Amino acid sequence: MVAVKQLTAGERVRPGAGAPATAPVPPQGASVADEVKRRDLNRMKAVSLAFLAGAAAVFLLASWAESRGWPGWVSYLRAAAEAGMIGGIADWFAITVLFRHPLGLKIPHTAIIPKRKDQFGASLGEFIDRNFLSEEVVHDKLRRMEVARTIGEWLAQEANAQRVTAELASVTRGAVTVLRDADVQAMLERAVTARAVDTPWAPALGRVLEQVCVDGAHHQLVDLVCDRAYEWVRDNHATVLRVVSERAPSWSPRFVDDLVADKVYGEVLSFAWAVKVDVNHPMRMAVDTFLTEFARDLRDDPETMARAEEIKRRVVEHPEVGKLIGSAWSTAKEMLLNAAEDPSSELRSRVRDGIRGFGIRMSSDEALRDKVDGWVEGAASYLVTNYSTQITSLITDTVERWDAADTSRRIELQVGRDLQFIRINGTLVGALVGIVIHAVSQLLF
Repeated sequence: MVAVKQLTAGERVRPGAGAPATAPVPPQGASVADEVKRRDLNRMKAVSLAFLAGAAAVFLLASWAESRGWPGWVSYLRAAAEAGMIGGIADWFAITVLFRHPLGLKIPHTAIIPKRKDQFGASLGEFIDRNFLSEEVVHDKLRRMEVARTIGEWLAQEANAQRVTAELASVTRGAVTVLRDADVQAMLERAVTARAVDTPWAPALGRVLEQVCVDGAHHQLVDLVCDRAYEWVRDNHATVLRVVSERAPSWSPRFVDDLVADKVYGEVLSFAWAVKVDVNHPMRMAVDTFLTEFARDLRDDPETMARAEEIKRRVVEHPEVGKLIGSAWSTAKEMLLNAAEDPSSELRSRVRDGIRGFGIRMSSDEALRDKVDGWVEGAASYLVTNYSTQITSLITDTVERWDAADTSRRIELQVGRDLQFIRINGTLVGALVGIVIHAVSQLLF
């Protein structure tokens, strides 16, 4: 307790600083404000003591005068002073026992606040729990506040929407700046890889390809391939001739090879042209059949599905995919930082307009307001229902950790000045009551 008594206002007991870590700590407060209150309290104590001393002086003088045979009015003055002293002393005792033992005497039921500090904290927590943290009280307060309307009208103002946008931009810049690129890239790679590996692609691709074939959307791709094939054959006559000549027997004459090559080239060109212009060409029909069967195999054939999944795995685990993800994050980060930094950026303009539009809608749309108010009340009910005990325990635990003597002194600083008026009033009222009692006794006896 020595270490505790030596603490100044606002200090805590620290482990290893001359007191155990679990020692009581004084409640926190502003030392300047406490000093002002302390001066006021001392001043009022001096005033109330002066009233009591005055009553005592009057009593002594009146008693002396009465013993010397002064007129009868002196007895009224003595009775008033005597009753005033009794009232002042009684009120001094009543006030003092709240905070300490009177004159250091450990009289029962004195020093009430230091002794019952913990009970007061528990009662305060219970009072707050019953009267402030009940669902009915919270719901009634939120309904009267009209949270959704208030927020909507506030957000509907241009300046407020701009302010919210600026705060969001600051939060975004801070969050993006704090994040390490390597960590984000690794997280994105893991997320993309895990998602891609865990999700079978073959059935989905099969369904998509089958629907494409049913809708005929693939015909444009087939047309493009046929056009490019015909153009390639048409523009690569020499290549075709060379290929045919290289495949001809060594004993075949050169002119024969050229004739055969020309014949082959002509047939290939004619075939390519026929496929290009005839939408019902057997080659096109074969492509349609192949795509339809391939789509069905992707959905139903285990071997085809396994091969597709293996190809997917190789693609996902390819180093270039990781580089692509890293490049995408770097680009997105730069764009986001630039947009958040520039007040006139398209992103901030859209966010500001969206916030203001939401505010206008919420202030004018009753159904939306009711929905938002319901969300707020539901969240408040959840907090009150599940965390009211923790909130009240914060009060009780904090009060329990306070040093009893220091707590008593601080409470006295807060209310002691007003309590001194009780002493003054006790002296004055006691004096008046004393006069009345003495007068009644004189009349009756």
